Amino acid sequence: MTSTSMKMQPVDEREVVARMECAARGRTATACTGPATRRCGVCGAVAYCSRSHQISHWNDHKGECARFEKQMRCADALHDFPFTFSGDTTLQVTRCSFLTTRGLHRIGLWKYECSCCPSVSSSDCLRINDDWNLPSDLCPCTEPINSVSMRLSSWKDYYQWRCLPLNSPVALLLHWPLTIYQGVQLASSIRPISEIRSKLHIHYLGPVKELLQLAVFGELHALFPGLQVHIELVGPEVPQIRDGERINLYNYAHCVDADCTCKSAGENANWRVSNGRTSLVALQLWSGFYHDRCQEIVKDSFPHLIVASNAGIAAYPSWLPTIELIQKMGVPAIFSDYCEEAAHLAARCITSVTGCPLTIPVQLNPYRQPMAVEDSALYLPCYSNCFLFGM
Repeated sequence: MTSTSMKMQPVDEREVVARMECAARGRTATACTGPATRRCGVCGAVAYCSRSHQISHWNDHKGECARFEKQMRCADALHDFPFTFSGDTTLQVTRCSFLTTRGLHRIGLWKYECSCCPSVSSSDCLRINDDWNLPSDLCPCTEPINSVSMRLSSWKDYYQWRCLPLNSPVALLLHWPLTIYQGVQLASSIRPISEIRSKLHIHYLGPVKELLQLAVFGELHALFPGLQVHIELVGPEVPQIRDGERINLYNYAHCVDADCTCKSAGENANWRVSNGRTSLVALQLWSGFYHDRCQEIVKDSFPHLIVASNAGIAAYPSWLPTIELIQKMGVPAIFSDYCEEAAHLAARCITSVTGCPLTIPVQLNPYRQPMAVEDSALYLPCYSNCFLFGM
């Protein structure tokens, strides 16, 4: 180990150090001696409880250290958001604290956004929330004033189009549909997606928290005007009791203003009641792995695009048969992950399985969630849907 790699790098007081695990935990004969406050002096991405654990872990870390250092140099770009609240959300203020100060903690669509919420499998999760719990000028609860006339390329573009002020926190939830929007744009720029006429079919793999915030997918109607959007949400986190459930979104999620047009008309009063209308966005839930359920799903819905948010491809062997299947289907697929390292490892897995390089290289998602992930294993900047790549 070089003397440089042994240097102590000061811990930024704004970071929540106590949550960082020692990188050598479970890989040495001795137990950790305390909090992981000693960071690698080269990359600054990993931390240790002691000098002895840092030394013992060097053989494991030296192959990744330079790569981590390069990724850490991109931190400013990852933290760059236009919102007035970005100083809080990028410096690891807890979600509970952020939501509490805005009167949004554990209510409406925000109920499951922090770690103190019930799990996806909880019976309480069977109730679908459709309320922003925000006034109409802070949320997209009605049709946009203008249709999308140009490709949106950033959160600032989206907020300007939707006439939202930059203090509105809705981006914390809208990163789900906006990531789909970005995925469609990326896939189309590489090769034309098979002809889309009146319906856009998307297979969405591995949903977890999204299952508790489904109303935000209604925004896809505004993003793809004139199209019916059909999304098949497939994954082992879909509770068996909800397998086969179909949810039709006829409206956008509602604001709190009693006189707002989002709920003034009788047919607009319930987002899942049609009164004879065609749904804007249709969601179908499937429990299980995609490679096990795909044959059944494609009978009625062959995809134009496959999307997998925060996929964790390198972490789960169950992805291997799914990747093989996607390659055989010949359908463009867009994946996202929390940090550049996870995306890098996923790209290696995809290339080893398919024998082909990525068609869409690893790149920063302009619509990543503008709140840092809590309890990450590394000091690498982490955000939900942070990096995109595709095959």
